[in-house]
Amino acid sequence: MKKNIHPRYEPVVFRDASANYAFLTRSTATSDRTVVWEDGNEYPVVDVEISAASHPFYTGQTRVVDTAGRVERFNRRYNKEVS
Repeated sequence: MKKNIHPRYEPVVFRDASANYAFLTRSTATSDRTVVWEDGNEYPVVDVEISAASHPFYTGQTRVVDTAGRVERFNRRYNKEVS
């Protein structure tokens, strides 16, 4: 591998403010802002709009689409009787 061409891979805190959820992981993402983590160390913090704690698929709050009504409406509109 070539030296000095790869980004730094360091611990970073990702924070989802809408769900009051944060996690510490390693990443090449960086930020000028920092936060003191639970272990007492200071890490860069990256704010994200959505995470597993707030995503509807992972929280089980997905909307159920009325597919039966849509299928019936399609059949009424476009179904022609075959003789």
